[in-house]
Amino acid sequence: MSTAGAGPQRLDWEPPAIKGIEDTGLSQGFLQDLALKIMYFRGQLTGHDIAEYMHLPFATVVSTVMDFLKREQMCEVKGSGGLGAATYQYSITSKGAERAREQLERTTYVGAAPVPWDNYVAAIKAQGGNRLRVSPKMMQQSLSHLILEDSVFGKIGPAANSGKSIFLYGPPGNGKTTIAESIGRMILTNDMYIPYAVEVDGQIIKVFDEINHVAVPDVERKMATGQLGPRRGDARWVRIKRPVIMVGGELTLDGLELIYDPTNKYYEAPFQMKANGGMFLIDDFGRQQVRPRDLLNRWIVPMEKQIDFLALHTGRKVEVPFEVLIVFSTNLPPRDLVDEAFLRRIRHKIEVTSPTFDGYREIFKRVCERRRVEYDEQGVRYLLQEYYIKRNQKLRANHPRDLLDQLMDIADYLGIKPQLTKELIDQAADSYFVQL
Repeated sequence: MSTAGAGPQRLDWEPPAIKGIEDTGLSQGFLQDLALKIMYFRGQLTGHDIAEYMHLPFATVVSTVMDFLKREQMCEVKGSGGLGAATYQYSITSKGAERAREQLERTTYVGAAPVPWDNYVAAIKAQGGNRLRVSPKMMQQSLSHLILEDSVFGKIGPAANSGKSIFLYGPPGNGKTTIAESIGRMILTNDMYIPYAVEVDGQIIKVFDEINHVAVPDVERKMATGQLGPRRGDARWVRIKRPVIMVGGELTLDGLELIYDPTNKYYEAPFQMKANGGMFLIDDFGRQQVRPRDLLNRWIVPMEKQIDFLALHTGRKVEVPFEVLIVFSTNLPPRDLVDEAFLRRIRHKIEVTSPTFDGYREIFKRVCERRRVEYDEQGVRYLLQEYYIKRNQKLRANHPRDLLDQLMDIADYLGIKPQLTKELIDQAADSYFVQL
């Protein structure tokens, strides 16, 4: 699990403490079956261990569950590691194992107790709209690592503040993805809570994803499942950095629906649900395996109504908050992708243009500084004249980095100091630029 430091923040919403089974929003029967499945797979466990797996407090919830299972002879106490029922060693009985196998036919989900669907919806709505409002000064600070034309720079701030859809387009290699990620880092500064899993109509949907979500240590809630009783909060929720989820050409329409695992019999949340409260970046738009028109059709209602609809395999459709800043990034001309009516539905359209000669030089200077290679104006002037002006080669913002890396590789091979000499520039440029 990735973690990041948590500075002092005032969050929009925090999960309330669990003082009893009724506060979980789940039936005691559901919790009993979850405890049985945990013991079935994990073997003999202490009461505290079971509480940790369920992410629920032992004293006020799990102890009641285990007492019932003991009375029903579905588990037994094999010993104790100390004082109190939380240290008892619980072991599943044959009767309990039979019940566990029956429940595994319904779902093999074993993990944190899920959060009821309505609680999830309310929490996302409470946390979804709070994004930092940016000013020109903040923009200068946050995007200082980028060299952008004024026409581009002036459009990013209003687009970021709107919280609506953004369409970034222009030639490849000019930083569209970097701009989108910078917008996310700039406005998605405060943490939020999401559940490990949610429950709706008896179905389990996994929400927290260690790949796409960055968990933040939450000291105040670290011992929320401890044997001493309830502490602040509800450990079924994990505190995360607001998500920035990026997908590319691999995206399909199926990836935007609930993903049902017929073997394990539970769902994985789709990308946009995992991105709730943050940003969803569709990179390389137009290169997906689905037509751009079909993909945009899928987004019309969510973008306009801030509501998405997802279908369970049972046939029921559930309404999901769509508290997502959605960003499309493409190298293709917009009108080659969709018609004007569709483009009107995307609020902010920003063309990320190629750098000017002066902008190119500034990028080259910064790359040289980072790579600790001495910048040479004569060398860059030679590069521009011979490989751009004479060959009608388009400038791209990524070229200085790529060319300098190429040059450094060649110098390293030759055992010489990397410098912007004509000889090294020629070798780097000849191997980098491909004449088609």
